[in-house]
This record gives sequence, structure tokens and C-alpha cells, in this order.
Amino acid sequence: MTDFDVLIVGAGAAGMMCAIEAGRRGRKVLIIDHAKAPGEKIRISGGGRCNFTNLDARPQAFLSQNPRFCISALKRYTQHDFIAMVDAHGIAWHEKTLGQLFCDGSAREIIDMLTGEMAEAGVDLRLGTAVDRVSKTDDGFEVALSDGAVVRPAALVVASGGKSIPKMGATGWGYEIARQFGVRLTETRPALVPLTFEVGALERIKPLAGVSVDAVVACGKTKFAEAMLFTHRGLSGPAILQISSYWREGQPITVSMAPGADIFDILKAAKLVSPRQSAHNALTGVLPIGLARLLCEEAGARGNLADTSDKVLRAIDAAVNQWTMKPVGSEGYRTAEVTLGGVDTRDLSSTTMEAQAVPGLYFIGEVVDVTGWLGGYNFQWAWSSGWAAGQAV
Repeated sequence: MTDFDVLIVGAGAAGMMCAIEAGRRGRKVLIIDHAKAPGEKIRISGGGRCNFTNLDARPQAFLSQNPRFCISALKRYTQHDFIAMVDAHGIAWHEKTLGQLFCDGSAREIIDMLTGEMAEAGVDLRLGTAVDRVSKTDDGFEVALSDGAVVRPAALVVASGGKSIPKMGATGWGYEIARQFGVRLTETRPALVPLTFEVGALERIKPLAGVSVDAVVACGKTKFAEAMLFTHRGLSGPAILQISSYWREGQPITVSMAPGADIFDILKAAKLVSPRQSAHNALTGVLPIGLARLLCEEAGARGNLADTSDKVLRAIDAAVNQWTMKPVGSEGYRTAEVTLGGVDTRDLSSTTMEAQAVPGLYFIGEVVDVTGWLGGYNFQWAWSSGWAAGQAV
């Protein structure tokens, strides 16, 4: 039997950050992961370049049943603090769009930075190791590991992530531990995920697979202005992934595919200059030709502009900038970047991430009901929540 001050389950972004901070404080730390390598989601993120934070990381960019829960951790360990760590390791980075920061080189640089910091802090990292059993003791926990070891940490940190991307080894283990110790859960669902449509709607848009446009996608009062991509299964791209966190079954989404453009005025002007051209040809400078043709057909445009009434031109305008579709679902956890919902923040301390009714039990990162927008926000939550727990364990 081996004694550690802290056992962290999950060697991802949040877990490694927590291990570094706890180790720096002189705590004897063991971090385990059932994967064969640490930071697997870091490795594949950002097309292999890791979108490691966002310059605009602020509480308003995070979803939770308690929107204020994330404020403490995000204010105490900010995006600028993590950037300073990256800079100190000489990792080159660049801003892409909307404050998104990426490594110039490989995401492995971030993993190497974190594992190097853990080693320097004296952290014991064990890979290919899972938890078989957890029980509470008078002074902490007794945890049986899959390698046959039994450890007795004073603090147990659950950093096991959510259900998203199961091919990377994601499981619902963290939720099981929460249930075991009476910590409440909120409903979980795939987030930052492509949306799917019923057969009829899908058949209409399937020929556009691969077509991308800059769009404003709205669901209710929430909207995002980013790229949208047509796929063989429905709609994807950053704008769709963003809105998927807000969309619920039965709700429509509305898309503006030429935001800022008055399509009616463009077509009226084209009608005067080139009355014999078709409406979709008149829109080729605004939209990809296949998309323009589909939207014009849906608006009832037939023949050339000379024979097209103002009523139909206005219908085309609405088809382009108020295109409304009702998704039937999403592609699910298989392609979801994160999991929405999770460990109920009502049962956690926003300062330390400790379960209020279970001393020594902590939940950090994606397993918690805090979900960021696309673009480095979820990594920042991992860094911030991991740091906060690392100051307390």
C-alpha cells in the first residue's frame, strides 16, 4: 500500500495543471491515466497545433446552470498566466481569429511543457492505469488501481473529462464517482458538435457537401458569426459548433449566409443591368453558385430576372439571410469536442473545486458543468480549474 497526498485521475489539461501546482506546493502527487500517453486531447486539438487559450476568455463565454461559478478560477488564473508559461518555455504561438491562440509548431510542445513541469515538481505519472475501486476513509480515500497497487491519498481529484470523443478513451467514469459520493449531476449532452437533419432536408443540402460560407447562425437570442460548412450529414463549421451548445431538440436555427448584404437591392440592380440572367447567376459574387441556385429554387425563382417579381426577389433575400432549418439531432459524442453539463456546481466550491459534502474530493475540467465556446475557452477552463484545485489539495 502506497500513501500519496494527492491522487489525480486523468492526465489531460486540467489534471496535469493541478498536478504541477500541487507538486510545487510540496505535495506528494500521483497522476494516473488509462491512456498510453498524457494529454491526448491536447495532441489532436487545433489540427495538431493546440488552440491552447483565447485572449477573450471571460465568464460570459462559458455555459453552466450557475454562470457565476467559473468567475473565481478564471480571474485567479487567467489566459495571460498560461501564455506566460508558454512564453517561458520558448513555445512560439500566433493568434488566428477571434482571439484564438495556436502553437506555431506542434501541440506536443504543450504536452512536453506540462509533463516537464510535472517532473520538475516531483509528480509521479503512471499511464495505462485505471481505477478499480474507490472508498472513503477517515483521513482520505483508499483507491485500488488496475496495476494492483492500492493508494491512500488525502485528496482525490477527478480530472477524467467528459464523454466526448470516445475513440480517445473518454468515459463517464467521473460521473460514476460523483454518484457514488452523492454529488449531484446536471444533464449531459454533446456540445460543439455538427448538427443533423431529417432525410428530406438532408437530401436538399447534401449536393452542397464541402461548400463553406461565412455566416451568422442564430438559435433564439444567441448567435455566432463564423464559417458554416455543408456536409453529407448536415451542417458543421465553427458557427454551427458554437450554436450546438445552445440548440435543443425541436428548435429551429436561422442562418444569414450573406450577412450585411441587401440581397433584394443586389438583385434589383442586376435586373436593371442584366435582365436576361438568372437570379442565381446574379448572386455568384455573393454566394457559391450551387448554394445560390438552391436558395433561389427554394424561393420559387424561375427563368430570368426580367420575369422575376419583387415578391420573389424578397423571398430570395429571406432565403439567403433568414434561412431557417430545424435540426433533428447532432452527430453525438463521437465528434463532439466537449460535453455540456456534468458535475453540478451547486455541490462544489468555486474557489477550490472541492465537493462541499465530501472533504478531499475535487472535480476539475470538462467533468464539471462548465462548458466554453469553441476557440480555446475549454482549455482555459481546464488550466484555471486545475490551478484552483492545485492550490487547495
